[in-house]
Amino acid sequence: MLGFYNYTVILTYLGVLAGFAGITCVFGGSTGAALICLMIAGICDMFDGKIASTMERTRQEKRFGVQIDSLSDLICFGVLPALIVYAGGSGKLRWLPSAIYLLCALIRLAWFNVDEEERQNREGGRRRVYLGLPVTCAALIFPMLYGIGGKYHWPLSFIGPVFLLLTAAAFLTPFHLKKPSLKGKHELSFRGFQEPEEDQLAEAK
Repeated sequence: MLGFYNYTVILTYLGVLAGFAGITCVFGGSTGAALICLMIAGICDMFDGKIASTMERTRQEKRFGVQIDSLSDLICFGVLPALIVYAGGSGKLRWLPSAIYLLCALIRLAWFNVDEEERQNREGGRRRVYLGLPVTCAALIFPMLYGIGGKYHWPLSFIGPVFLLLTAAAFLTPFHLKKPSLKGKHELSFRGFQEPEEDQLAEAK
């Protein structure tokens, strides 16, 4: 079979399945479940690189890892947040912020693939600084937005698209962002799961 199936890519595969499950939840009208799937996909993405680094990989395996990770990211942190906000929006042009967000996520991921391959050829090792906001931050931004917004009754049909556009702009803005440590990743994932419960997320819809 084409592709790689060792333990270094298992979390990436599980993440994309979580993203797909979230998309089906959007179609089923369950915003809360979709946001939980988004957070699960985010946690899978947080630790897949750490697991991959425990194995000596060939150049082809490393290049495959970069490509499969970005393809997964497009589904989980591009398509899924865009659909969550679209489903909760209103008006004839509610599709526009979601479309812009998805396009910006696509452009960023394609740029990252090229930049990461060049960086690895030039210096090797793990990346320490990101240029622009990583698309994976969507796994923290939107669950927190909808969780807090549901609790305090924010007008999420308006705020959601605004956050989509701001996040999309941050994807392509060339500012430097330090990559979080393993401890920082644990704290971020904990904060995501601390947000309000399913009934409050349902209010956000």
